[in-house]
Amino acid sequence: MGNPESAYRGIVGRIAAAAERRPEPAGEVRLVAVSKRQPVEAIRALAELGQRDFGENYLQEALDKQPELADLPLIWHFIGPIQSNKTRAIAAHFDWVHSVDRVKIARRLGEQRDPSLPPLKVLIQVNVDGEESKSGADPTDVPAIAAACAESPALELRGLMCIPRPGNTTAFEQLAALNRSLPEPLPDLSMGMSGDFEAAIAVGATIVRVGTALFGPRDS
Repeated sequence: MGNPESAYRGIVGRIAAAAERRPEPAGEVRLVAVSKRQPVEAIRALAELGQRDFGENYLQEALDKQPELADLPLIWHFIGPIQSNKTRAIAAHFDWVHSVDRVKIARRLGEQRDPSLPPLKVLIQVNVDGEESKSGADPTDVPAIAAACAESPALELRGLMCIPRPGNTTAFEQLAALNRSLPEPLPDLSMGMSGDFEAAIAVGATIVRVGTALFGPRDS
């Protein structure tokens, strides 16, 4: 990518402008820089520009990077699918988890979070498209997962997350509507990525997850 600072400032400006255009302003939108497959140097460069929130999809890759960046005040978000045998490490090494999609996972994270740490902020990932190949809870399962999160003092349920199929921006309104339908709507909606974050913000996203538009194409 030619100029990381220009890319970063441009994304931050677009996020702020999209938030201001909302009919009902809902405060600042949190930018999570998706740093999977990115070198430590690229993360450090963004951190020097003021970025604090970084999202990782792969546990081992994140665990390799985190010690090298321990001198920086970073906030780590786990945004990938969660296997049961990975919950202990995720509970120990992350501040946010966006991809809780089963009661079992919620309970394991709560049980395995060190009580000396702040509560782990969690979001329930919802499969709004109903795609069998994609992670995420069925919308009808959200209340049960939310209840499991509420049972644990080690978890702080923050909201809902989705990764719709490319081009399906109507999924953002579906997720927002699902949140509104809950007995107590949650404060955060994590939705929108490099190609569609402005559309997500328009209907209520409070967290957007941007990788390629910040870092450029990544190694697959």
